Amino acid sequence: MDSNVLTPEVLRELRAPRPYPAVSLTMPTHRRDPRGERDAVQLRNLLAEAEHRLESDPKVDRRTRAAVQIQLGRAVAGVEARLLLDGLLIHADADEHRVWYLPREVPTRVVFSDSYLTRNLVAAFAQSRPYWALGVAADRATLWSGMGESLQEHRGDGFPMTAPTETWDVEREERVGDTPSTFTDEETRRFLRSVDDAVRAVLARRPRPLHLVGLPPALALLAEAGNAVSQAAAGRLAKGGLVDGPAPVLRRELRPVVEDHARRQRREVLDRLGDAKSRRTFAAGLDEVWESVREKRADLVALEEHYRRTVRVCDGHLVPVNDETATRPDVRDDIVDELVETALDGSAEVVFLPDSTLAEHEHVAAVLRY
Repeated sequence: MDSNVLTPEVLRELRAPRPYPAVSLTMPTHRRDPRGERDAVQLRNLLAEAEHRLESDPKVDRRTRAAVQIQLGRAVAGVEARLLLDGLLIHADADEHRVWYLPREVPTRVVFSDSYLTRNLVAAFAQSRPYWALGVAADRATLWSGMGESLQEHRGDGFPMTAPTETWDVEREERVGDTPSTFTDEETRRFLRSVDDAVRAVLARRPRPLHLVGLPPALALLAEAGNAVSQAAAGRLAKGGLVDGPAPVLRRELRPVVEDHARRQRREVLDRLGDAKSRRTFAAGLDEVWESVREKRADLVALEEHYRRTVRVCDGHLVPVNDETATRPDVRDDIVDELVETALDGSAEVVFLPDSTLAEHEHVAAVLRY
């Protein structure tokens, strides 16, 4: 999975109705197995199951069956063991295929539908804590998309931005005796105002924490020229020479800033949960939070990073299942990912916290709107 790939536009496309069957394969993987031998065996078994389903599905004609099998084969052949994380998701239909490497464990399953399965993808993306980083110099600005251990330059929405080349007015220099100064020139201010406008537009469409990177004079001038982006910044790295990366160096330098923001966010979330409890706008436990999320009453959902639960839905409530009943067809073994996707669809904020943080609340809690 790439933070530049899962945009709201891509998510809408994945969820859009398409000719049956839209096939989704999910399976857990092992990021510390460099050759991926165990995962390769499981993936072949999963592919065999999907092909068997295709052969036996009366709703799939021969031409469609062959086309989907080709796309599935290409997807499986394109899986790279070195990129495996904690889960793998493959989407395929008669016309295309996509492979997603997820930093979150997923169940093993084959799903045929008229749209792709997205709940595991959305939950993994939310858990990876995506962020933006804006590199600023007097004459250049770059935008970077970060997610977990990944950081890539965002090329789009006007970025990278470069200030127009201006010829210095020699007559003015002779008349008033000054020389061009990078951080006082009005053209620089105008350029940084355009940077501020461009970043605000990106944040409006894809809100994430924003971290600023640049020399102190450049960051100060950005604040003076635009102010909106500086006020929205979650963190600052006062260091020059990183506007153009490279990505590994910029990611390493940003890590303390990103981690400090995560710590502050955790404290703020726990404070909000405490306040909600005192105001009686608080829900805890999977069933109670699930109900509030489905009713779109949840404003904030907090859950532990590795919390998983297999359940059966009965009369609108979640009933935990044991090993003996886990194979029943009505069992949902990725209910937590489904909860995350439903919460985000209802405009709730979703925050993942370290394991055991919410132990007294059964590992998941929510702040309610009412």
